[in-house]
Amino acid sequence: MHLFTKTADELATMLRNKEVTSVELIEAYFERIEAVDDKVKAYISLDKEGALEKAEEIDAKLEKGEELSRLAGIPIGIKDNICTKGLKTTCASRMLEDFIPPYSATVVEKLEDAGAIIIGKLNMDEFAMGGSTENSYFFPSHNPWDLERGPGGSSGGSAAAVAAGESVFSIGTDTGGSIRQPASSCNLVGLKPSKGLVSNYGVVSYASSFDQTSPITKDVKDMALVLNAITGHDPKDSTSINMEYPDYTKALTEDVKGLRIALPKEYFGEGFNQEVKEAVLASTKKLEDMGAVVEEISMPLIKHSLPAYYIIACAEASSNLARLDGVAYGHRAKDYTDVESLYSNSRGEGFGAEVKRRIILGTFVLSAANYDSYYKKALETAKLIKEEHNKVLEDYDVIIAPTMPTTALKIGQKQEDPVKDYLNDICTINANIAGVPAMSLPCGFDKDGLPIGMQLIAGEFKEETILRVAYTLEQATDFKDQRPKL
Repeated sequence: MHLFTKTADELATMLRNKEVTSVELIEAYFERIEAVDDKVKAYISLDKEGALEKAEEIDAKLEKGEELSRLAGIPIGIKDNICTKGLKTTCASRMLEDFIPPYSATVVEKLEDAGAIIIGKLNMDEFAMGGSTENSYFFPSHNPWDLERGPGGSSGGSAAAVAAGESVFSIGTDTGGSIRQPASSCNLVGLKPSKGLVSNYGVVSYASSFDQTSPITKDVKDMALVLNAITGHDPKDSTSINMEYPDYTKALTEDVKGLRIALPKEYFGEGFNQEVKEAVLASTKKLEDMGAVVEEISMPLIKHSLPAYYIIACAEASSNLARLDGVAYGHRAKDYTDVESLYSNSRGEGFGAEVKRRIILGTFVLSAANYDSYYKKALETAKLIKEEHNKVLEDYDVIIAPTMPTTALKIGQKQEDPVKDYLNDICTINANIAGVPAMSLPCGFDKDGLPIGMQLIAGEFKEETILRVAYTLEQATDFKDQRPKL
């Protein structure tokens, strides 16, 4: 019985029917990790002892007939920039190689309260900066669909683990597409929620304006289950929204009649892989055949989103990472002569090339000489992009676009030209700028058998609309049932 191919919902039913115990489930997943992770490289660290201890507690509660969450006893992985008390949180960086947090992030506490069992911490681009998981200090992760290719990034380990059957679902972060791009590359469902829907407390910040903690799952139903567990107001996070949160599983209905869908022509022009475009349009046609109304529109400000995003993100990164100086915590250089050389040597040794590149760019745009020319203009542009999205989403229920311009690239391909790596974010960064929810959903495969993802974008706090559209389309296709043959 291949437990590692099952969804969280399927495993929850098996646990309650006593077809499997939580301990057996944890042991099966560690066997799977032992069998394939030397190829996939999804995990930075594991906690088998702690996971089995928690599994025994869950089994005892189930045996007593206690009513537990559907996530109770389910093995999961957590991206390594999310604090876990007593477990290393390295951000895949030498700078935090030995950092063990004294507290857990709110999202971790919520999942543990629901009974989910953390089995390890997942690989990522260092400090979430990158789109390939090749910028990890430890090792690059590999795509289970083709081990010569990357799983996307920065939450590449989070996607690779779920696709390879090493985690039932995972939690990552999305700053400019870091959940949706890996989900697209690995034939999974990845959601960036509305800003403030899920607490970011305890997450090591890259760009605070855009960062959003979020899940990667095997299907849409699991996404709704995980959202139910992790959403909610958190007084420890000033961006967290205090509102009434719905039961997201109630949005899982097959009904898109009358739904208005916008197709921005800017996402289907030059530079986009033809097979990607065709797969996204074919899935959109399915929705149209089921009663949705589809119209092509123009969103001209999309062409300005990349420079605006990277100026703001890098500026915030330079500020957020300034505290890592080798004094209070983090890597400390052994060779230094004074305070200045302590700082420069520690940071020079502790940070990788991509992180240094973004810190330098951020420091440049925040300098007195460049602030008005770059950072201020980027903020003004971001405001216009947000307004453009809000206007479109007043008239339409959903915007559909590719998740990525291409399918997964070979390892090493993005490293040749960092700027080309940034260009891959063109489809995903707009939702972060606008603060609206966006989901990547499997919609096909290219001629090489590599997964293709389509993106659903809705208005602020309209996650239910996205879930309804995604579930309707998922039930009409079999893409979610395809698994890589490792």
